[in-house]
Amino acid sequence: MSGPATTSAPDSIPSSDEACRTIPQVQSSYKPLGEIIQIAPYDNVYAVGDPDSSVIVVCLFDVFGFAPQTQQGADILAKEVGARLLMPDVFFGEVLPPDSDIPEEKQKRGAWVAANTNYDQKWEKISAFVKSLRENPNTSKVYLYGLCWGGKVATLAGCETIEVNGAQVPAFDAIASLHPGRLLASDVTNLLVPLALFPSKSEPLDEYKKTVEILETKPFAALNAYRYYGTMHHGWAGARADLSNADNLAGFTDVYGRLATFFSRVGGEK
Repeated sequence: MSGPATTSAPDSIPSSDEACRTIPQVQSSYKPLGEIIQIAPYDNVYAVGDPDSSVIVVCLFDVFGFAPQTQQGADILAKEVGARLLMPDVFFGEVLPPDSDIPEEKQKRGAWVAANTNYDQKWEKISAFVKSLRENPNTSKVYLYGLCWGGKVATLAGCETIEVNGAQVPAFDAIASLHPGRLLASDVTNLLVPLALFPSKSEPLDEYKKTVEILETKPFAALNAYRYYGTMHHGWAGARADLSNADNLAGFTDVYGRLATFFSRVGGEK
């Protein structure tokens, strides 16, 4: 994997997800290939790929919820990995309200963030979802990747264990984080499984480098993957991807290719 872009490091850790609070998602004409199914505790789960595959990849989207660009990435990944890909609606149909200068609308937006982005609150349901997948005897591997807010959650989830058939096991076999919101090196201190980390130029380069240093001390260091996308904007692989832009399309294609290689490699297939 290529090293980080040669850009100067910021003086502090900015809130990289500020872009998601102020810039709307890009519209896309892509028609997703999957279907919506129900898997408790979620009523709406985007599902694509081989339903008989023993490999499951879970996607946690960004604060915009289901979006054609995010689903297009999922469709690519499901095909390339040969997996069943599941994207649960963890916000239950309520995505981030539009930005506004109207005080009442700002208050509504702030209330949504407070109610919907708490890790512990979301992990309770996500862990139940994963437990149901792992308890299926046909399941051999469960991977996770997330974008923006979902990238932060995915990283933290890589430190979690769950009880499956009476034993405590890592919740996921590998995780990946794409342009994660509020990137912190400390999030990987207790990481249990391999990680692929793909931040954008909006994430702090110094914090990324610290994260890589920690990853290189892990017993699974050889399986980790990382690249700093120093020319990509925050959200280039999710709902804010502008795939009519040649540079964005190239970055989008590259990162999903790397992601597919990562999951196939940790699974022993490449």
